[in-house]
Amino acid sequence: MEKVLIKDANIVNEGSIVRGDVYIENGIIIEVSQNLSVKSPDVHVFDAEGKHLLPGVIDDQVHFREPGLTHKASIATESAAAIAGGITSFIEMPNTIPQTTTIEKLEEKFSIAAETSYANYSFMFGGTNDNLSEIKKVDKKTVAGLKLFLGSSTGNMLVDNEDVIREIFKSTDFLISVHCEDEATIKENLAIYTERYGDDIPINMHPIIRSADACYISSSRAIALAKETGARLHVFHLSTAKEMDLFDNKIPLKDKKITAEVCIHHLWFSDADYDEKGTLIKWNPAVKTQADQDALWEALLDDRLDVIATDHAPHTLDEKQNVYTKAPSGGPLVQHALPAMLEMYHEEKISLEKIVEKMCHNPAILFEVEKRGFIKPGYYADLVLVDLNNPWTVTTDNILYKCKWSPFEGSTFKSRITHTFVNGRLAYKNFKVYDEKFAQRLTFNR
Repeated sequence: MEKVLIKDANIVNEGSIVRGDVYIENGIIIEVSQNLSVKSPDVHVFDAEGKHLLPGVIDDQVHFREPGLTHKASIATESAAAIAGGITSFIEMPNTIPQTTTIEKLEEKFSIAAETSYANYSFMFGGTNDNLSEIKKVDKKTVAGLKLFLGSSTGNMLVDNEDVIREIFKSTDFLISVHCEDEATIKENLAIYTERYGDDIPINMHPIIRSADACYISSSRAIALAKETGARLHVFHLSTAKEMDLFDNKIPLKDKKITAEVCIHHLWFSDADYDEKGTLIKWNPAVKTQADQDALWEALLDDRLDVIATDHAPHTLDEKQNVYTKAPSGGPLVQHALPAMLEMYHEEKISLEKIVEKMCHNPAILFEVEKRGFIKPGYYADLVLVDLNNPWTVTTDNILYKCKWSPFEGSTFKSRITHTFVNGRLAYKNFKVYDEKFAQRLTFNR
């Protein structure tokens, strides 16, 4: 399928919705116009009348668990689920086993993805308290960025030495993404509730243990340090109203030195959902109050928050059903993130144009991804066709994650992703992921 013509779609791109056609050759968008004709008999035509055509989503934060944790997930299984959810490119995190904290381990992950990924891919390089020399070797044109865990993580991934953080910030102009939760605050809170309840702490204590203060202390400190050093900082998965005052909406995204992400689960769930969902919605940072969620939505719509992502982080159902202190944080989201946001469109909380801006355009701008995230000539044809009026219900049978569960199980979405194109090739259609893989390694204009 080297030549493709998508006809009569409602094209959602760069702040507008226009009915038109998209012609693709060899994986590249050649023309976007109206009334395009079939140029040769070998063109594959897709009738998109009544459907909306979006750029493929770029998810800037996923955990696909390979290598070392493949009983939970793999690059193959989760990238397949991603394209079923309209995510055509992902950036994966370094806290695998072994951790991605050397160039050798980074390239090993790229090799796995080259063989097994259904979606375009890149990886974050992990910073630690003692690997600055390795950080300086990373090629910023072929690697998405640097990830620092300033809150709880495994092994040597917690960066808790402020002198080290300052030195990293000063020593690289690489984009630095951070998980911000103050470890001392969390440990103090956890000790209080462990003494009271033992290991079986009620799940609704999670946002009290991993509190708004823990988030604010860490994120405000990181932002102050970034301003001091001139570092290019991107703050992952914001979850509190208090933190929203730390971010600016008066600067164009391309000129921002400090940017921010919000995740699907913090926009969808609140602490009122813990009674029903339990540890299935245990995330770090925690899902917090309705007031926090309302503030996140306000900041998303007024552009203090720049990107919507998933923080897809699957665990087995057995693992999640442990008591509080033993149940890991994180959950699977890539297959259902875009449908969830389209549900918010139906509820008139956000426009289609804004969804595309935050999930497609802005990740491409922020990470300087080469020729992706937009529907325009010369760009790679990563595209998603959506039927906004074709309801479906999330069930175990149609969940593609290796862990085979979802916090959205039982939810009915009004919108259905019908087709996903990766580099101009049809990779997914109506709950079927095709065997052939068309993914490419992401490159960056830096």
